[in-house]
Amino acid sequence: MKAKFYSWLIAVVMMNSFHPVFSQSQEAQQLILNVEKLAQLKQILKDLYKGYEVVSKGYNTIKDISQGNFNLHKAFLDGLMEVSPAVKKYKRVVDIITSQGMLVKEYKNAFSRFKKSNLFNGKEIDYMSGVYTNLFDKSLQSLDELLMVITANKLRMSDDERFAAIDRIFADMEDKLSFLRNFNRSTTVLAMQRGKETIDTKVSQQLYGVH
Repeated sequence: MKAKFYSWLIAVVMMNSFHPVFSQSQEAQQLILNVEKLAQLKQILKDLYKGYEVVSKGYNTIKDISQGNFNLHKAFLDGLMEVSPAVKKYKRVVDIITSQGMLVKEYKNAFSRFKKSNLFNGKEIDYMSGVYTNLFDKSLQSLDELLMVITANKLRMSDDERFAAIDRIFADMEDKLSFLRNFNRSTTVLAMQRGKETIDTKVSQQLYGVH
């Protein structure tokens, strides 16, 4: 009986003695897990920071490249706003101005002559005035366009584009001058015909004594 009691007592003591050891073992394992989780968290944060640095550097690089391209484009566009001496000294520039001056001089002389001839009625004179005014206004528009092309900081154009524009304006001005001369020539022929008819009528009246 005593032997059984001692055996039971020993068993209880041993159980009580193992319980703290078991509890300490669980706490140690939990502590190890916590340390591992902390280490993992630190690694995650480190990886995130590295990723941020890569993205940040990449963004700054792209920004610098974009800024550099923008500056390059701006320099190119600003260059197109300038006008080279070759463009300003281009012969066609003087030719355009000369042609416009001739157009004004010729239309004024012709119009004055037609009005003084008394061979055209009021409606015909008004029609001539409209033709001349339209030509004059369009010639001024051509001069304005020329001024835009040869003046710096007005248009973004290369030298080749400016030369092409000046050639086009010159051709257009020559067309206006050619039209004016044809119109004056036709009107002069009509005036001569009417003048001849007037003279013939007066001669006939004198011959036959008709007043």
